[in-house]
Amino acid sequence: PAFRRFQRGYYRVYLPALAADWLQGPYLYKLYQHYRFLEGQIAILYVCGFASSVLFGLVSSSLVDRLGRKKSCVLFSLTYSLCCLVKLSRDYLVLAVGRVLGGLSTALLFSAFEAWYVHEHVERYDFPTEWIAVTFSRAAFWNNVIAVGAGGAADFFAEWLGLGPVAPFMVSIPLLVLSGFFAVKNWDENYGKKRAFSKTCGDGLKCLLSDRRVLLLGTIQALFESVIYIFIFLWTPVLDPHGAPLGIVFSGFMASSMLGSSLYRLAVSKRYHLQPV
Repeated sequence: PAFRRFQRGYYRVYLPALAADWLQGPYLYKLYQHYRFLEGQIAILYVCGFASSVLFGLVSSSLVDRLGRKKSCVLFSLTYSLCCLVKLSRDYLVLAVGRVLGGLSTALLFSAFEAWYVHEHVERYDFPTEWIAVTFSRAAFWNNVIAVGAGGAADFFAEWLGLGPVAPFMVSIPLLVLSGFFAVKNWDENYGKKRAFSKTCGDGLKCLLSDRRVLLLGTIQALFESVIYIFIFLWTPVLDPHGAPLGIVFSGFMASSMLGSSLYRLAVSKRYHLQPV
């Protein structure tokens, strides 16, 4: 029962944050198009977001460890709320700053929350370490469900209610506030080991260059991610002229992703033994 309570306390903060993130997926390109920006200008805005995510990703673990994991989760709520608010502006530079804030927020989302959980699970509560996988597995399941639902919700606010492509971003803000509120109210602070940033980068580079398999895996992952980012940029301008409901299409993508994950888990299960060589 204590573990279940602890899990619920984590999900209460983490799941609204994920919902806010997914809500912003379907209508980003459409919003910039609505503001009459050219495709090249929109591409630069996308690159600003991707590049800032890479740069902040390098320092996010060190930042989170030094600042504190709870404070970092609250910072995520603030920066992502600000990122959503600036979507109301039609000024190109303001929107570019918003994309940089989005990159910072993404880096925090994928580092601070899990780091906080692992520390509390092991250090404060001393639960068995194998239970960590149970929590993250359930979080992954609900992440998929939320992603599918977010597409439908974005379509409802933007198209059905006629509030326009900025509506899903405004709907994200209360979810982010809720996430930050529960973190402040229910979570205790914890910190990581303070390591020199240069040493962290040096160790990572050494690991990358010393093992050919790690380098190859990183290269394959980078190529795969580049294809995904091209797809993320192009799917809206390809489908929108044909009157496709963007939120519903997005839900379809997320449902397909969920199905792919389920099929993979089934394939490598004890029943089928389709293990990669």
